[in-house]
Amino acid sequence: MAFHHVRFPLDIALGARGGPERKTDVVTLAGGGEQRNGRWAHSRRRYNAGYGVKSRADMQAVLAFFEERRGRLHGFLWRDGIDHSSGGAVPLPGDQAIGTGDGVKTGFQLLKRYGAAFDPYFRPIRKPVEGSVRVAVAGVERTSGWAVDGTTGVVSFSVAPAVGAAVSAGFLFDVPVRFDTDRLDIEWSSFDGAEAPNIPLVEILP
Repeated sequence: MAFHHVRFPLDIALGARGGPERKTDVVTLAGGGEQRNGRWAHSRRRYNAGYGVKSRADMQAVLAFFEERRGRLHGFLWRDGIDHSSGGAVPLPGDQAIGTGDGVKTGFQLLKRYGAAFDPYFRPIRKPVEGSVRVAVAGVERTSGWAVDGTTGVVSFSVAPAVGAAVSAGFLFDVPVRFDTDRLDIEWSSFDGAEAPNIPLVEILP
């Protein structure tokens, strides 16, 4: 298996459905109360690309993409139409806090925060869009002296940020996914139309 750094056709992805999934065990006690246990530290996203197929050309593009990925074998990039930015449409270097300098550490994982101060969830971002990442240290944007790994989302500084310096970043990102089926069930609905009601995709977690 391998990971192909190519993005699923954007015009088809924009018509898809999906979102995050959690794994929670719920046990009902004899008295009617509950015990709940979250089994996953991170959510996993699932999508159905079939809703985005609107024409024969769309279906041919999906078919070619599916065959090149060998079904479930190889992963690829997916653009979530709702959630693909650190903040607004244009990333800003202060969008997301990704760490605090200690004078030694040079690598910082890109993160996106969900929720407020009560119990926020920090999602590791591992597939930033090339050229979109902006970084700040102690509130001042850095235009050099750092690099980001597009395969892991780790920002590496040539010189470690000073002790107590807040490190932040802004970015666009994709979701690493794979097809969750080895079979495409295509319906030829008209001369120039085709439908594939179910094209499931699942996020690849490390």
